Amino acid sequence: MTTLPRIDAFTAELIEIRHDIHAHPEIGFEELRTAGIVSAYLERLGIAVHAGIGGTGVIGVIEGNHGPGKTVGLRADMDALPMNEETGLPFASTNPGRFHGCGHDGHTTMLLGAARYLAETRDFAGRAILIFQPAEEGLGGARRMIAEGLFDQFPCDEVYALHNAPHLDHGHIRVMSGKAMAGAEFFDIVIHGRGSHGAQPNNARDPIVVATQLSQAMQSIVSRNTDPLDAAVVSITQLHSGSAYNVIPQSATLSGTIRTFDDSVASLIHGRIRELAAGLADAYGVEIDVDIRNIFSVLENHVEQTEALAAAAREIVGETGVGDLGRPVMGSEDFADMLKRVPGSYCWVGHAGDIPVHNPAFVLDDGILPVGASLLARIAERRLNELAGISAAGAISA
Repeated sequence: MTTLPRIDAFTAELIEIRHDIHAHPEIGFEELRTAGIVSAYLERLGIAVHAGIGGTGVIGVIEGNHGPGKTVGLRADMDALPMNEETGLPFASTNPGRFHGCGHDGHTTMLLGAARYLAETRDFAGRAILIFQPAEEGLGGARRMIAEGLFDQFPCDEVYALHNAPHLDHGHIRVMSGKAMAGAEFFDIVIHGRGSHGAQPNNARDPIVVATQLSQAMQSIVSRNTDPLDAAVVSITQLHSGSAYNVIPQSATLSGTIRTFDDSVASLIHGRIRELAAGLADAYGVEIDVDIRNIFSVLENHVEQTEALAAAAREIVGETGVGDLGRPVMGSEDFADMLKRVPGSYCWVGHAGDIPVHNPAFVLDDGILPVGASLLARIAERRLNELAGISAAGAISA
């Protein structure tokens, strides 16, 4: 592994920043403190800072020393999860119900490390755009930044991002062209029945009975309606109803997620959920409201940019450290919406630990910080010079 020596020299500073952000986690669109840390750090480096795009988003602009050229964007997410931390770390969350259980504190720190390297060296043509994005965890931070003019105010020719991966070996980087992560919808289904005394079910139209029937019926959508070769998931993750042992409640709510890699498959699933709900509403004499919301687009990496990202990664972790992801994953990522606007690629960086993200005991390995920072810095530097016809050494290529 050959992380950039300049970044290695200030890794202790990156660890300190990451621990501070980790101890003070903020969920989507509430990242005021984190955004303040980011802005202050960039300003100290002499980087032009633009705050407020996407609410708490922060943009940094670094001009290269080799004249005009293309523009490459580097993106990191800043938000934490609405969950409690159970790691026992000395720098554990001090905000109850808030936890960096997905490693976004690490992503933010990695981009700050890349920012320092690029600001101090500026050994590239064109400009690097640093995108510190809020609200990745299902709240639409990327879409809001785009809607508020991210790529209108800061046009990018390419854009790149990464995610930590405790399921991969430390320092191993995995890439994949094409569809790499699923699109996702969230749904809430409210069954409006008629409440009654628990001893008199004949006077009720029991929403819990309907909820259990609908829950079971929805499990057959993928197995009996979608093409077996089209990957899809329908998961009911919440069922809320009732308040007493002897009261049949007035309503029940089912909530969950749909994951697909194709809009037509998603549309089929939406239709079947609504048809099943309508049929059960008629059968049981209740009303059922179905709300399905698209949250994440399918993440599709562009071929040229994925190959460029893999080449940069090989310079950091070596030939044997870079490989193809192998197959898409059902997880979702709102960087997908940036990739729909700008060519680019997203990769995974392995680190020590065997506890998955979104687990209350998840711990990000600090040893991955210089790896991620080096990769982000190198892809920007390398790609901008390639697009300008400048070799890695700074000489004009033949």
